[in-house]
Parts: sequence; structure tokens; C-alpha cells
Amino acid sequence: MNQNTVNENQTVTQSPIVITEAALAKVKEFLAKENNPKLVLRFQVQPGGCSGYQYGLGFDDAITAEDESFTINGVPMVVDKQSMPHLKGTQVDYLDGFQGSGFKFTNPNAKSTCGCGKSFC
Repeated sequence: MNQNTVNENQTVTQSPIVITEAALAKVKEFLAKENNPKLVLRFQVQPGGCSGYQYGLGFDDAITAEDESFTINGVPMVVDKQSMPHLKGTQVDYLDGFQGSGFKFTNPNAKSTCGCGKSFC
């Protein structure tokens, strides 16, 4: 899996987020259903959840000066500069099992996480 990207200055940099093939496939599936070539995947940290912060993952058609953008295997992503220190090195996976399906986050920056895995501190 290629985790490198080319930024606006055409410099190859290491992606700050790791996304598994399963998660990429699901994101690409969702993107195809949206049928909007301007959409990017926005990954962010928001106050809330049972541990203090929660993950935000969704599509956006606006990129601001406060965003860092990169591409992983054809999926354009953005992370705002305030969220980046909390997310750097995070692995995003997609699980589909008997107890449900969804994205799973493994964050090396989290001091603790809640039982559902959707929030951390």
C-alpha cells in the first residue's frame, strides 16, 4: 500500500495517516455513490465523546488554508492543522463483522480510549 503523497510543491512526503486497504475500499465505495469529483475525505478531531475527543470522518467539498491535504491511493484527504497533532500516525481500518461494521481508529497519540473506540483523550 502506497502511503506517500505529493503536495502542492510536488515534494513527496510521508502520509500522516495510515489507511488500510479495507478502509480505502469502503471510502472509495462511498465516494462513488456520492458522484461528486470535488469531494475529499475530511478526518478531524472534535471535542466530545465519553473520553474528551471524538473522531470526525466524512466528505467535504471545501479545503481551507487551515487544512493539510494529501492523497492515499487515489483518495484525496484533508486534516485541519488543529487536529493534525492528535491524528498523526493514526491507523484507520474498516471492520465488517457480526457485531456491526464501521471504521476503527488506532491512535498512538491517545492516552486512553473509551470502550466503543470512537473517542479518546
